[in-house]
This record gives sequence, structure tokens and C-alpha cells, in this order.
Amino acid sequence: MINKLYCLVQYNGIKETIYSFKATSLQGKEINMEVYRGKTLLIVNTASKCGLTPQYKGLEELYQKYKDKGLEILGFPCNQFANQEPGDEKSISEGCIINYGVSFQIFAKIEVNGKNAHPLYNYLKTELRGFITNSIKWNFTKFLIDKNGKPLKRFSPYTKPKKIDSYLSKLL
Repeated sequence: MINKLYCLVQYNGIKETIYSFKATSLQGKEINMEVYRGKTLLIVNTASKCGLTPQYKGLEELYQKYKDKGLEILGFPCNQFANQEPGDEKSISEGCIINYGVSFQIFAKIEVNGKNAHPLYNYLKTELRGFITNSIKWNFTKFLIDKNGKPLKRFSPYTKPKKIDSYLSKLL
């Protein structure tokens, strides 16, 4: 099992890191995760029509509190859970900004589970195992990554951003 997991995270003999991945922003620009080297990251799969969507407000509060100390929050909209992110990039962007004042980076919609899961999420799920299975269980699962790119902790969808503050205050 260990060898199988190691093979999932290794490509051509080079161990992947968080900085090995790219993602597309809501504006259609490809962003290499390398631009976040030296930053503490909180990576979240989001949805605009979920009971947990108000977490955007708490995430934005964390971002405002810690962005000058090196925190970046990366939001990845996903429609895999009860079709709670049905919109296109424009409606996602407008909803995040108008309803919650989000100023952290939001990416284009992705899948986080299954054969079409974004490679970044496959990596995160391998590095930080979930309860019972590694799959993402719902919207607003959060991954904390240290400034060296090491995945540190996986938070359940029900962990409110305010609770993550105690982890960030120690890291930043």
C-alpha cells in the first residue's frame, strides 16, 4: 500500500510537491502554484448554493487578517456535491464578490473526486488522508499547507474558518 501511494505522488522519479501543479483562474489565466512558494496556503473546494457557503465570509476574514503575514487562500469551485455550484465563471465571480466580498484567489470550476479530479486535489488527498476514505466528502473541505509547500492538516467541511485561526496564528 505504501509503494502504491508513493507511486501516485511520483512522476518520472521526481516527487511532486504543491508547486508542481497549475490551475486556471476564473479569468481563464493559467496559474502555476510555484507563485505561492513561501506562502502559507489554505486550499478550499467551494460552492455558491450550499448551506456552508457563508464560510466565504469567515475565509475572507482570515485572509484579511493574515494576508500581510503570508497567507493565501485558494478557492476551487466544484459542482460535484448536489449540483451546488451550477454557474459559470462569471456568476461564480459575481456571487463571491457581491455576496461575500471575497478578494482571495478563486479558480475555475474543477472536480475534486473521480477520474476527472484535478491533479492538485489527487495530490492533496494522497498527502492528507480523509476519514475512512480519501475522497472529498463535501463542499468546503480545507487543506492547510505550510510556507514550504508541505500539506499539514485537512479540515472537514464543517470546520468553520474561525477555528482555523488558531493554526494560522502559530504558523504565521
